[in-house]
Amino acid sequence: MGVRLMVVDDHRLLAEALASALKLRGHRVLAAAAPAAGAAELVISRAPEVCLLGTATPAEPGIFDPILKIKRERPQVAVLVLGPVPSPRGIAAAFAAGASGYVRHDERIEGVERAIMKARAGEAAVAPQLLQGAFSELLNPAAQPDDEGQRLLEMLTPREIEVLVRVADGEDTRLIAAGMGIAPSTARTHVQRVLMKLGVGSRLEAAALAARTGLLDRAGPATGVLPDLPGTPGAGDTPTGPESPSAQ
Repeated sequence: MGVRLMVVDDHRLLAEALASALKLRGHRVLAAAAPAAGAAELVISRAPEVCLLGTATPAEPGIFDPILKIKRERPQVAVLVLGPVPSPRGIAAAFAAGASGYVRHDERIEGVERAIMKARAGEAAVAPQLLQGAFSELLNPAAQPDDEGQRLLEMLTPREIEVLVRVADGEDTRLIAAGMGIAPSTARTHVQRVLMKLGVGSRLEAAALAARTGLLDRAGPATGVLPDLPGTPGAGDTPTGPESPSAQ
């Protein structure tokens, strides 16, 4: 016996094509409409057994709010999400909103139909390989660069980045000056500017902030910087008065 269902997708032509294919397979498709403010209301008013809800951005915040509304008003309606290869966040968000399953947009009509039948029977309708990939990524997440680290990195000049790397390595002003081929007074100036730009009061705080935000990983090795002449400020450097204890 055919399933009473609705197809709602971002692309009307895709929604209508899927609806037509499902009609040919004996299902009763009530409507095919592009998502809009009234999409949830349409599903609630028609009360199908299964709703196919398409989206191109499953990880976008709030994208599954219509499912929340549908399940609140019509808990008996099973909602299947149609979307691209999902991220773990996309799958989690869909099920958290009350979806009964997740089907890829490029799934064959036979696979879509199997998912529909599972959803109507109250079963979770999601391909095992999607779950496997989702769990694998959740258990072993890829390291993502920290936005704060990138922002801080962009505030520093190449010379200041090199100074920060050396500070994080525990070098004092004398070692920084010797390693970079600059005068100690110039090294102190660089350290003071780094502390000021990072908004911290000590070398220890600067090193901790750089490590926490991933700034050091992005900076890489401090190489390829031409040394300043001993006793003279580097390009754009301005000598300062007595240095603060935090910049020693």
